[in-house]
Amino acid sequence: MLPVRNDRVEIKSEVEAIPTKTYKMAIFGNKITGKTDGQEAMKQAIYKILNTERYQYPIYSWNYGIELKDLFGKSKSYCKVELVSRVSEALLQDERIIAVESFLFDDTKKRESLAMTFTAKTIFGDIEIAKEVKVA
Repeated sequence: MLPVRNDRVEIKSEVEAIPTKTYKMAIFGNKITGKTDGQEAMKQAIYKILNTERYQYPIYSWNYGIELKDLFGKSKSYCKVELVSRVSEALLQDERIIAVESFLFDDTKKRESLAMTFTAKTIFGDIEIAKEVKVA
């Protein structure tokens, strides 16, 4: 006969929030210039998500980034529909982002690009974002 023990193991699961304090990137100077927090850190996180091609870098989870490469060569009308979906999907992976809305597109500036603006509703407030995507 085997001995019986009444040991119980309790597993506590906690969802760990993404920290908001991070290094501050000087985006156009290619430098790290200290630390940032709150809404500025959120703007930087959005910038990084929208400028990282999904599935291309093994350092990032497959949930991180956006798929833009396959839009190259497609019609602008198709790209507009896809961009609303893809931008929303990419940004909503971050639990600090509540909604992505108010998309506006401008395809008159450059023939090969599609400019868009939208609002990201975050726990730090609304953030207006502008992004240009090469489609031709």
